[in-house]
Amino acid sequence: MSRQQSSKAEKYLLDALDRISKNSYGYAVLYVSISKLKPKHRHPEFVKILGRLFDSVVGNARGYFYIMSNGDFVILGRDITQETVDEAVAKLRQGLSADPILHGKDSSEFATVFEFPENFATFYKYVEEMLVSDVQQNDGELLPAKRPVEAREIDNVIAELDEIDIAELVKRQSVIRIKGVGKFDVLFQEFFVAVKDLSLQFDRNLDLVANRWLFLYMTQALDKKTLAAFFAADLKKWPQQISLNLNLSSVFSREFVEFARNFLKPEQKVLVEVQLIDVFNNLPLYFEAKEILHKGGHKLILDGVSPAALKMLNLKTLQPDMVKLFWEPLLEDEPFNPALKEIIETLGKEKVILAKCDSDKALKWGVSYGITAFQGPFMDDIEIAMVRSRCPGAVGCTAQQCLKRRRLLSGALKAVCIHPEVLEDLL
Repeated sequence: MSRQQSSKAEKYLLDALDRISKNSYGYAVLYVSISKLKPKHRHPEFVKILGRLFDSVVGNARGYFYIMSNGDFVILGRDITQETVDEAVAKLRQGLSADPILHGKDSSEFATVFEFPENFATFYKYVEEMLVSDVQQNDGELLPAKRPVEAREIDNVIAELDEIDIAELVKRQSVIRIKGVGKFDVLFQEFFVAVKDLSLQFDRNLDLVANRWLFLYMTQALDKKTLAAFFAADLKKWPQQISLNLNLSSVFSREFVEFARNFLKPEQKVLVEVQLIDVFNNLPLYFEAKEILHKGGHKLILDGVSPAALKMLNLKTLQPDMVKLFWEPLLEDEPFNPALKEIIETLGKEKVILAKCDSDKALKWGVSYGITAFQGPFMDDIEIAMVRSRCPGAVGCTAQQCLKRRRLLSGALKAVCIHPEVLEDLL
């Protein structure tokens, strides 16, 4: 499942439509006319809440969620039916009981299904026209947009990091290796601070990521805070391998050296996950960082690589220790690609992780290419089911509660668990 929200959502949607245009049978779009709601119900914060109401619809459709420039919702996926429309409207009726558009009228006036391929051309043209004309609200009112951080403000933003307990924002997610039918183990655990969690600590109208370079500057400071947060962590069972999302420059920082030297046990190793854009922005730094990591017995992972990008990378030159591919639901409709399988085998299938796995289809796709390591919501469900099967207090809480507590490094929510020794099990 993917969620796109920006003034350029139409462009992302057109890109997705282009990818399925040759085989759009079975796909459909649920178009929810948020722009028809009263202005008070179209405040950005309210729209975000409404968006969360559609998570189950998006999940069932195995699709993508977009917020258009006029505030309307678009869900692109499979098997979207009239029942889906009614469910969507019912959800909004629960949240917006006072809005007249939701009561006493046909659901189709508020939420419409465009079935493909019959309505593909009509819907494509509609989105194309929105992109060209940059259509806003039907009544001419603009949704208040988030304001990008300005250069003069970035030092104050970084100073605010000192007031935030980063240890309570750090989360972990396992990379699961399949060892056989029904047999799994934790290859390593990734520790990270989600941007959406961090953003909640600042002015809600401030967009931390709009300016790529200012965001990079801020995350360099965040890296240091995150590394220091491990020393205050309330975690007893640490994995043998820990992965961290870091800027390349952070590998050279005093905080990273201190973390590797004073926090890690001798047998523990670090896998540093870096984004492709950071690698290509400074290739010499990439090779230098990799060399330093290797001297300490650590590794470097190329993160966020699409299968298409993998085919374009010069892996003989980059020689990453591992590559993290990102799964997209649309991949399941693409024919088997022998060239991609050959690349994975040449790189070493044990070096490839398929991330963002949200279904058994993602798992099957990865296995078909020889991949054995996976990460994502579907793997989280498998992991937490195994943990709960060992827990004597499992009946006292839900799987979702267990998952939330397991992912935390520390904090009050984690402390609620009465069997932390089971919660932290590493399969």
